[in-house]
Amino acid sequence: MSIPAIVYYGLTLTFCAFLALLKWNEIRYRRKGMPPGTMGWPIFGETAGFFKKGPNFMKNKRARYGKLFKIHALGSPIVVCMDPDVNRYILLNEAKGLVPGYPVSMMDMIGSRNIFAVHGVDHKRIRGSLSTALGPAAIRVHLLPIIDKYTKSFLDNWAGKIIDIQEKTKEMSFLVAMRLIAENESSSFHDAFKATFHDLTLGTMSLPIKIPGTSYYRGLKSRNKVIAILKEVLAKRRASSTTHDDILDQLLRNEACKLSDEEIIDQIITILVSGYETESTTSMMAVKYLHDHPRALQAIRDEHFAIQQSKKPDEQLSWDDCKNMTFTRAVIFEALRLASVVSGSLRKATTDVQLNGFTIPKGWRVCVYIREINYDPFIYEEPFTFNPWRWMDKDLESHKHNMMFGGGSRMCPGKDLGIVRISLFLHHFMTRYRWEEVEGNKLLKFPRVEAPNGLNVRVEQY
Repeated sequence: MSIPAIVYYGLTLTFCAFLALLKWNEIRYRRKGMPPGTMGWPIFGETAGFFKKGPNFMKNKRARYGKLFKIHALGSPIVVCMDPDVNRYILLNEAKGLVPGYPVSMMDMIGSRNIFAVHGVDHKRIRGSLSTALGPAAIRVHLLPIIDKYTKSFLDNWAGKIIDIQEKTKEMSFLVAMRLIAENESSSFHDAFKATFHDLTLGTMSLPIKIPGTSYYRGLKSRNKVIAILKEVLAKRRASSTTHDDILDQLLRNEACKLSDEEIIDQIITILVSGYETESTTSMMAVKYLHDHPRALQAIRDEHFAIQQSKKPDEQLSWDDCKNMTFTRAVIFEALRLASVVSGSLRKATTDVQLNGFTIPKGWRVCVYIREINYDPFIYEEPFTFNPWRWMDKDLESHKHNMMFGGGSRMCPGKDLGIVRISLFLHHFMTRYRWEEVEGNKLLKFPRVEAPNGLNVRVEQY
């Protein structure tokens, strides 16, 4: 056989192998009655396009296939839903086979016993324990003084400096969360936790490939270190009769909704990971939007100065003060909505499920994609305009298509605590400082809302 012929047949075989590889996922996941869509490459699926194109990836899929379509990303086959009513149905019908089903990488980082991973009796028990530790009563009695103390001190000495709000809100979120979880533990405990936490959070949004050097591998290593740190603290506290006004003690000593050490550890990691990302980003975006909208900035300042003037010097903020921060709450909801800090949530089919005329196979993920709902003009007038006043109508907050904190029995148990933490940051920042953005800031809104080079502002005393 001549060399040209060998080259020809070699290229032909290579091309055929390439086509077979490209079609492998399509063949593997083909089944009658499924939603339309494409599945991409084996293992990787369409993960690269999902991250690179962001919201446009989803918009293009919807334009081609409709509001219900299939993709393969982050190591899993996924059905994406953009229909508000169907999304509500998914969130409210866990009993019909649509249980929480977050990506493998996220579950491996935060643990198989976290509140998002369990259902049925276990979910009810763990939710009961978290509601006691994080709910309004705990905030009012135990947690609010801690939040106020550490948020206020964190903001000291910002005047006359250029501050990266993105970096600072993340630092603050982690610092305050650690103090809420275990206020009286030594600085070595907090330092050890901080040293491993970054890799763990990066691992939650990685491909689950356990090879040294990957984000997933580093995340697993960090999780093991975190577990060792928390086991040591739990053992010390179980051996002591001393009580503490922090979240760890509430979870440890709740006899009505008793948790194992493994469950406590997974809840602590979940609280840190979910709060770190959502609260810090919402705080940053609130600062950004308020800077760009002077009328809203003046309104929130008026609210906070009125609260400040009702207090004695150095008097801590109270639960009643937080309830009076009505416009601040509206700003937080609007920042969450407009920035789409939370793009959606995932469910997993525990059996074959019929959804809007299609079959969702057992084991597949279902993505309740809320980003487009946040911009629905039938729900939000002028949806791309920052307008906190829309949330002063309480009916909007309870609207059936407001899914920013989840829905049904899966409503975020840390919702009230998160709102209080952001509110207190805004209170101290607004009443102490004025700021101007430094040129060159850039924002990305997918897969995470972030400023790649930081969100830098020049801060001055108010």
